[in-house]
Amino acid sequence: MSSTTAAAVRDVRYEPEEQPPPALALGLGFQFAMLAVAGIVLTPAIVVRAAGGSEDFLSWATFAALAISGVTTVLQAVRVGRIGSGHVLLMGTSAAFIAVCVTALIEGGPGLLATLVTLSALFQFGLSTQLSLLRRILTPTVCGTVIMLIPVTLMPIMFGMLADVPDGSPPAAAPTSVIVTLVVTVGVTLRAAGVVRLWAPVIGIATGCAVAAWFGLYNTRLIAEAGWIGLPAEGWPGFDLQFGVAFWSLLPAFVFVTLIGAIETIGDGVAIQRVSRRRPRATDYRVVQGAVTADGVGNLLSGLAATVPNTTYSASVSVTDITGVASRMVGVYIGAVFIVLAFLPKFMALILAIPGPVVGAYTIVLMATLFVLGMRVVVEDGVDYRKGVVAGVGFWIGLGFQNELIFAEALGAWSGLLGNGMTAGGLAAILMTLFLELSRSRPHRLRTALKADAYPAIDKFLTEFAKTRRWSAAMTDRLRAVGEETLLTLVRQDEEGGGEERRLQISARHDGRAAELEFVAATDESNIEDRMAVLGDRVAGHAVEQEVSLRLLRHLASSVRHQQYHETDVVRRRTA
Repeated sequence: MSSTTAAAVRDVRYEPEEQPPPALALGLGFQFAMLAVAGIVLTPAIVVRAAGGSEDFLSWATFAALAISGVTTVLQAVRVGRIGSGHVLLMGTSAAFIAVCVTALIEGGPGLLATLVTLSALFQFGLSTQLSLLRRILTPTVCGTVIMLIPVTLMPIMFGMLADVPDGSPPAAAPTSVIVTLVVTVGVTLRAAGVVRLWAPVIGIATGCAVAAWFGLYNTRLIAEAGWIGLPAEGWPGFDLQFGVAFWSLLPAFVFVTLIGAIETIGDGVAIQRVSRRRPRATDYRVVQGAVTADGVGNLLSGLAATVPNTTYSASVSVTDITGVASRMVGVYIGAVFIVLAFLPKFMALILAIPGPVVGAYTIVLMATLFVLGMRVVVEDGVDYRKGVVAGVGFWIGLGFQNELIFAEALGAWSGLLGNGMTAGGLAAILMTLFLELSRSRPHRLRTALKADAYPAIDKFLTEFAKTRRWSAAMTDRLRAVGEETLLTLVRQDEEGGGEERRLQISARHDGRAAELEFVAATDESNIEDRMAVLGDRVAGHAVEQEVSLRLLRHLASSVRHQQYHETDVVRRRTA
């Protein structure tokens, strides 16, 4: 049985809907914002300086990036309608866009960058609304592989920061700062309990900063020269609407990188749900859709402001897992801190002055946790040899391209994209998954109304499908029973919802010695996987009949997958 089971309760102190003490939520939000603000500001700084941009535009780009990250982090947490995940998903500038953004600035300046980012954001909105159609391509295996490749992509930068000290520093300065930060952070995380464990990140960084200051690594001059309150001298640069050769040559690259960023967000949307609940639940893909939509809003705002696009920061998952606090109020406070910091240059300088060895050492802990989480996403989806090949080959291709071990000199113009391990490995995993889907046998399909009266047509459809495969009477009866119980379960959910009658599409496909049935219908608030996981609870009244159907499904089907999207309900059964 691959549906959600009654696994051990996770050590989660506060779930998303629960309210921690305001001081605790503010403290966690503050420390997380402190850890992420450097990365948010440094990405546009790298882009502008690499393209030879002015200092005035650099001030504007970093200010806009931090303010937009704050707004979209709040949006992710509070979930306005269908926008946002309702979880702690920190938003920040995306390093995957560095290469294409530098090229855009060189070829056409800030105006061209604004136009390209804005138009590519529209693609992300379309991806969010049609996510259910891509469910067989953007699978948990693909998303988990991308999550595992995020540390592969970032770790070279983090390892470089371990030795990032000014010339003339004592030889022991960097190694000592790294070791102290790493030992304290890991030690507190592994052995501390209760409230102390929640402060593991800030304890580790504070201790590392104290050691670094002893060696003279903490840059107090940067803090002294920064103003207390300020706005950038240069404002919005406007759009470049000439749509010349540079625009058309760069647009496909921007769309592709946007897709890669969306896959990362999908992976984060899946992963944050795994660490935010005490008891395991089936992944709610409406949450994932909301996360991708909020990501699109952030990219749109970034385009309007002519700065680097943003994405979800996967460290959100690691920190939530480490602290055990998943309350969305933490996300609200994180976003609020970002917005305030955007107007406080001196306080931002205080954070940017944290020495590289300290930041790099702490990030090692976060990235290690994230890598294991990506493995968990792949494994919990059920690994057969096909999924193993997709995840394994995709991961090693990403690792090879990231470290310039695969045709590095032959990539030419593609080096900016494929030189990124997450991009190369994610694309490889997508192509392999697409090949698997296209090479499978064509499914038999039936379209009907979602109502009990449709059972005779469904039963006939499944019987004829079994005959084409020359299955035994026992296997045919098992297949028919699965179809009947699934229909009854969906019909009861639809009746409880009180909505108008929905359409139902059934696909039947032969997969080796098993049959795979897929029911695509109207969505419902409850998830069949979750309901099957708690069948041991006592029920009464009309719920008894539903429990019988769910128990029969658990007995008859070797696996049950229920994916919920907005307006779409996908229930997949595998019968062997």
